[in-house]
Amino acid sequence: MDISNLLNGILASLVYLGASFVLVVLGKIAYQIFHPNISVKHELVEKDNLAFSVAHVGYFVGLLLAIGAAISGESNGLLNDFIQIELYGIVAIVLLNLSVYINDKIILSKFDIKKEIITDQNVGTGAVDAAISISTGLIIMGAIIGDGGDILTAIYFWLIGQAILILTSFVYNLITPYDIHEHIEKNNIAVGIGFGGALIAIANLIRNGLATEFYSWQESLMLLGFEVLLGLIFLPLARLMTDKILLPGRNLTDEIVNQDKPNVGAALIEAFSYIGGSTLICWAI
Repeated sequence: MDISNLLNGILASLVYLGASFVLVVLGKIAYQIFHPNISVKHELVEKDNLAFSVAHVGYFVGLLLAIGAAISGESNGLLNDFIQIELYGIVAIVLLNLSVYINDKIILSKFDIKKEIITDQNVGTGAVDAAISISTGLIIMGAIIGDGGDILTAIYFWLIGQAILILTSFVYNLITPYDIHEHIEKNNIAVGIGFGGALIAIANLIRNGLATEFYSWQESLMLLGFEVLLGLIFLPLARLMTDKILLPGRNLTDEIVNQDKPNVGAALIEAFSYIGGSTLICWAI
């Protein structure tokens, strides 16, 4: 590599990093716009609110995934790249915040998310809220990478992904022998972690299904449907595997909800089985 190519590569990296920094700042501003009554500094520094910290970090992980999607792709010149990154990044930030708002109202519809995280400092709710942000970031990543250069198509993919994520929340509640809303509202961190793992696992499959090159709606939706169907079938199998293989001699439900102190470690293993399984499915397809 000659000096000119090296310098051009360094310049391109600096432009991409600069564009990313701008988007992070815009993402922070957007969060405050969507949550005007929450003081981030007060919750993080003065109250030491762990529930809020977990949810807020999840938001920025989702934002990072969305920004990564905006940066990916072939170069069309530094100026065009910068404009494209900012354009897709701004769309991603808006979609991320809309998704978090919508999913909070639907996926955790039985109680007030803000009250649980800000007033009650419910870490279980914070874990689910973080998972919703991360899941949304994965969906946006797949939608933007696989959009074929059309922002409108990316938005359609995002809508489809959100609908599937909401469907997954209902399916998960059906396969668990307890009411996840009831136990999350009781500040059961373990239940929140297990549920969050299931959401991220399905979102990872949605990302993989959407991130392929777009040829037609029929092909894209068939591939997406196949991967999500595998994921929904896998969820109860992963829970059984956690019981029989990863936690031999123990009952997962007893560990998570039927003892005085919920076993957060068991919930982390449950979440890992979902996310790990979805990753294996993505690699195998």
